[in-house]
Amino acid sequence: MKSITVKASATSANLGAGFDVLGLALDSPSDIIEVEKADEISILVHGRGSGEIPVEPEKNTAGLVALAMDRKVRITIRSGIRPGSGLGSSAAPAAGTAVAINELFSLGYSKEELVWIAAKGEVAAAGIMHADNVAPCIVGDLAIVCDKHVEHVEMPPMSVVAILPEIVVSTREARAILPQQVPIREMVQNVGKASMLMAGVMKKDPGVIGRSLMDTFNERYRSPLINGYDAVRDAAMSAGAYGVAISGSGPTMIALCPAERSFDIAAAMRKSFSGAGVDSESFITGIGKGVQVTRREQL
Repeated sequence: MKSITVKASATSANLGAGFDVLGLALDSPSDIIEVEKADEISILVHGRGSGEIPVEPEKNTAGLVALAMDRKVRITIRSGIRPGSGLGSSAAPAAGTAVAINELFSLGYSKEELVWIAAKGEVAAAGIMHADNVAPCIVGDLAIVCDKHVEHVEMPPMSVVAILPEIVVSTREARAILPQQVPIREMVQNVGKASMLMAGVMKKDPGVIGRSLMDTFNERYRSPLINGYDAVRDAAMSAGAYGVAISGSGPTMIALCPAERSFDIAAAMRKSFSGAGVDSESFITGIGKGVQVTRREQL
């Protein structure tokens, strides 16, 4: 093949109690990534937030993946995920590029192996390797990451409302605000919430899943960074959401909900942010199925 194009969608990491362990694939928004054989590694970025994304391979998540895979390619990213939103904007190019290079050069890596290759790209954005976004982006549905292992679990059907307030929350700041030690009662509560969340997934019970997202370690310490958080969460629940969580390090909040309530929930969350003096935008999506190859061009 000469080139390959993939769709790599947004993700929502943590899901409350699943801090640095759980990640949910979303169906949209997404990046479209074309990878073409070339004489050197180069990167072009178009679309949303493109001016904020470095194109030097050593500073770009997709570029680091190409370097790790030792392949000379031209990478063109059409960005549809807002940078700094907490929706895996740095993970999508890394995951998409890993999958594309694997296909383009017939390397034969498994999806789990590709997760850890893509995780190397996250160093460009976060300063460390982490897989809680690249894993669901590659495998789809719900991904569990633990000790270099990745498990894929199918989610029950549901809609996802994501609301993006005009608030800046840096990943580094959001990580720095977390304490290095927590009381044992908080640890026990978080383990309980994570266990109940997984029980809800295995039973295909959205209500159990939703209740397990809230009142967790991650929410307790990070919600003060999002002006109006409590009121927005309460508005979503009153409108019929199963549960609400901070997406990744924020500032995006997601609400898992029945499809027939999604428009009302999105409107309620926007109205609540407006009441707190915060502009916001929302979108409604579903559970994603991982990176998809959309086009192959033969030599």
